[in-house]
Amino acid sequence: MALQASMNLSTMSTARAGVLCSNHVACSRENLKLPTGRGLRRSSSLSFPSSLQTSVKNHKKSSIVCKAREAVGVVKVVTDSSWDSLVIGCEIPVLVEFWAPWCGPCRMITPVIDELAAEYAGKIACYKVNTDDCPNIASKYAIRSIPTVLMFKNGEKKEGVIGAVPKSTLAAAIEKYVEA
Repeated sequence: MALQASMNLSTMSTARAGVLCSNHVACSRENLKLPTGRGLRRSSSLSFPSSLQTSVKNHKKSSIVCKAREAVGVVKVVTDSSWDSLVIGCEIPVLVEFWAPWCGPCRMITPVIDELAAEYAGKIACYKVNTDDCPNIASKYAIRSIPTVLMFKNGEKKEGVIGAVPKSTLAAAIEKYVEA
């Protein structure tokens, strides 16, 4: 049982162990001997007061949720149902890449679009439309070849760039619509 408690606690940080321990009546920082150095290791032997072993054993692990996909500066997917709210209703300029998974030039330009999204984070919104999944949007804007990048401002299509072009070409198109 002590080994199991040791394994459970060894995966937590020392700060979390201190919080867990500070709420326990029979435990104090002096009674809990944590290893020093580069953090806790599984091979470390920790000594616990016997009353703490039950607390550690019954302690449920907290779940961590990654929200990285919702971060600013990330190219998000837009669909028929979200088009009006995300692109047309956006208050800042919007860059939309029309692409398809089978398109080689689309795969070449994707890292460029990702870089531009990061560089202009907060100044523009970047979205991508899979033309296979959303043919209505593609036909509405007369997308005949992919990749095609369209710039929107105030819900209106302002400019289009067709093909796998250099980053500087897309940056020049963005700069026209970004307010300083």
